[in-house]
Order: sequence, then C-alpha cells, then structure tokens
Amino acid sequence: MTTSAAVPTGPNGAIAGRGTVTDRLVEANEQYAAAFSDPGMDARPVLHVAVVACMDARLDLHAALGLELGDCHTIRNAGGVVTDDVIRSLTISQRALGTRSVVLIHHTNCGLESLTEDFRHELEMEVGQRPAWAVESFRDVEQDVRQSMQRVRTSPFLPHTDDVRGFVFDVRSGLLREVDPT
Repeated sequence: MTTSAAVPTGPNGAIAGRGTVTDRLVEANEQYAAAFSDPGMDARPVLHVAVVACMDARLDLHAALGLELGDCHTIRNAGGVVTDDVIRSLTISQRALGTRSVVLIHHTNCGLESLTEDFRHELEMEVGQRPAWAVESFRDVEQDVRQSMQRVRTSPFLPHTDDVRGFVFDVRSGLLREVDPT
C-alpha cells in the first residue's frame, strides 16, 4: 500500500518544512513531470469501464482493482453516491468515450454513515444559504449501493446499463464484497 508516510512531519503530524501542502504537491508534480513521457493514450478507457467510488483517502482504487493508467474512468465523491453529477459524468463516459460497464464502490466505516441531512440545515444557519445539494447520508452501506445501482440502471441518459455492479470495500481487509442488487 502506498502512503504518504515518507513525507517529513513535525509536531502533531503536520508536514515539516516551509510552504503549504499544495506547495509540496506542486513540487512533487515538477519531479513527476521531469520523468514524464506522453503515454500516447486518448481519453477512452482501455477497459471500457467507469468506476464510481467514495473520495475516502483510504481507497487506492487503481491498486485495489489492479488497474493501470488509461484503464478506466474514475468518478469520486463523498460516499460514492450516484448523484445527478455522477449521472452526467457517466453519460459523457458512455456516450462520448465508449464505456459500457459501471462499477460502484462504497466502503465500510464511511463518514456519510455518521452524518444526517441536518448537516444542510446547520450549513444554512452558519452561512445564511441552504446548499442546493443533498448530503446523501446513509446508515446501511449495502442498501445505499443498491440504491446507487438502481439510479444507474434507470437513468434514461445511460445507454449501457446491463453491466452495473456494486461492491463494498472493506477498509480493514482491502477486500471487495459484491452487493446483490435485489
């Protein structure tokens, strides 16, 4: 597993040295770019698959799924929930860039399991404006995967809904558990 444990840290785990985390990322990019050579790929995924997953930093999707650069489209958000924006991305992925399969990955110990829609109300009270988006929190990760599969399968914008599968990634073991859609 790749981690950022090699990054020098100071007190309380803060990144040591001068600058911000973003400065460190830009420096890392400069090193990456120095050794970079154009792989000659286009935007169409080699495996014709789109993976929708949670943004959780513990999920290294390429490593967990044995994927290489160019194999898939990866769409991530809080919870890996199929929202209107995910349908937008999947529609472009399928209709313009040739994907035919959709893999949905939620995970154990997700932060959305501890939130409620009250989060939106609290934001409204704090900033004076209610968010236009739903939190999409859940209590049952498998049921949420089923709901996400159903949203993909019933979208009128997606022409390829026959290969839609959903999984729960166990953050402790690294294993995927497939969710029965029924």
